[in-house]
Amino acid sequence: MSAEQWPALPLGSLGAGARTTVTLDVVVPVYNEEAGLAPSVGRLLDYLDAMPWSFRVTIADNASTDGTAVVARRLAHTHEAVRVVHLAEKGRGRALKRVWMESDAEVLVYMDVDLSTDLNALLPLVAPLVSGHSDLAIGSRLRAGSRVTRGPKREVISRGYNLLVRQALRTRFSDAQCGFKAIRRDVAREVLPLVEDDAWFFDTELLVLAERAGLRIHEVPVDWVDDPDSRVDILRTAYDDVRGILRLGGNLLAGRIPLADVTERFGRASADAHGGRVGMQLVVFALVGVLSTVAYAGLYLLLRGPVGGSLGAQTANLLALLLTAVANTAANRRFTFGVRGRAGRLRHQLQGLVIFAVGLGLTSGSLWLLHATGSTSHGVEVAVLTVANLAVTVGRFVALRAWVFVRASAHRPPGPATAPDSLAG
Repeated sequence: MSAEQWPALPLGSLGAGARTTVTLDVVVPVYNEEAGLAPSVGRLLDYLDAMPWSFRVTIADNASTDGTAVVARRLAHTHEAVRVVHLAEKGRGRALKRVWMESDAEVLVYMDVDLSTDLNALLPLVAPLVSGHSDLAIGSRLRAGSRVTRGPKREVISRGYNLLVRQALRTRFSDAQCGFKAIRRDVAREVLPLVEDDAWFFDTELLVLAERAGLRIHEVPVDWVDDPDSRVDILRTAYDDVRGILRLGGNLLAGRIPLADVTERFGRASADAHGGRVGMQLVVFALVGVLSTVAYAGLYLLLRGPVGGSLGAQTANLLALLLTAVANTAANRRFTFGVRGRAGRLRHQLQGLVIFAVGLGLTSGSLWLLHATGSTSHGVEVAVLTVANLAVTVGRFVALRAWVFVRASAHRPPGPATAPDSLAG
């Protein structure tokens, strides 16, 4: 009988006599793995039998076109702890979403069918989740203590991709794509609906959203051996991953993902304030500052020219600085210091206006000194005021961090905790 003749097995269907509630649900997504599926599942079952928790192995068949479905069903009939889910469409992320969202297990795990990751890492992977210490756990090939066997091409691609993710999305976990992860069921129910990708970028998107929501991510160094028979299209995957990074980054900047709801439900501190890291706050603040300075210079020239009816230098400076100061405070509140919602917004703007008044004094004083020398060139005025505003910007960052937004962070619960070896910056 061919694979196409087998009917799709309902998600709730288990092998004969299978448990209905278990601690671990280990999901193995497969696509055309007729030859290697049975040996891998056998090894996995032998290992799980020695663990202290009840378990289930779920084979997620991603629309295989060979005899994978037949082999999977035989395994389910032979082993009470094995079940099969057949999906009509390919996609690792799609398979994991479906199985994880409908599973009744306390901890949801997934691993690649080739078992490239040494199974000895499974116990330290799931133990922090069973105990409630962590929310997610990932195997990492880039942590100290890991031992990895793979060719130079894949090594460069893996390290380059993870570096790109850390820089572009401001993450702290070290290895986004290792096929060895676990998540608590309650966390999965909250975060998975926010993950858009259904393919290889699924892993990265899940981790980024979890970290931004302040969830605790535990990392485990793993021993990993590359599968020379891997069917992953590296170039296509890399292209899709870059698209995913751009999409996810844009959604995060625009605030289109309701992570605050997840943060609140789990009582965690949001990581949108970039974990309190001064370096990253400076980067974001500098970007906002550059845009504000450019906007200020443009407004000043407009107000001094025909559009503004040839306003005086001091009046044009006042209006341009006031408008950009309000926008600057709002942007830094949202993007640099990760403060959302209406609470405290008016107070923050008032404090920002106090800082504005100090900046106005400095820039106005600069103009007064310039005019005292007899210079009336608009170009020179803009240059002097731009330099003065850069000085004001430095003081503004210090004031925003130490005075305006410090109160918002002082009442948060402790920051997103991590296991001692969990997050690599």
